[in-house]
Amino acid sequence: MGFFSWMTKDTNDSIANRYSGHPTFPVFMVLPDGTTYQEDNYEGYGVFGGKDYYEALAEINGLSSSRYVGIDLAYKGEPIIWPQLVTDPEEATDFSTPNVSCPHQGFFYPGSGDDDEEYE
Repeated sequence: MGFFSWMTKDTNDSIANRYSGHPTFPVFMVLPDGTTYQEDNYEGYGVFGGKDYYEALAEINGLSSSRYVGIDLAYKGEPIIWPQLVTDPEEATDFSTPNVSCPHQGFFYPGSGDDDEEYE
């Protein structure tokens, strides 16, 4: 399985994973009911504070607590409610739009030696 990541919704910062060589920072996954998961050292696999992003996505949309159900839901293109990834939990106010995927997957940053010119 490869790495994946997003940009924070409030600051548009790439959420680097701890293997990338880029510094990590606290990221909060906030759900519409106010439940908040804090991740201080992101591993790159979609888990924030012990909670899987896609499981949370499925749950907040009234579906079974399954990563695979959440992934399927994320790519259906239907209007849904989204968890928010932010640096300040008070800034999580728009649950109607997803966080933008990080173009570097939180790992393959230009100039890091881990990128591939083919993808630039």
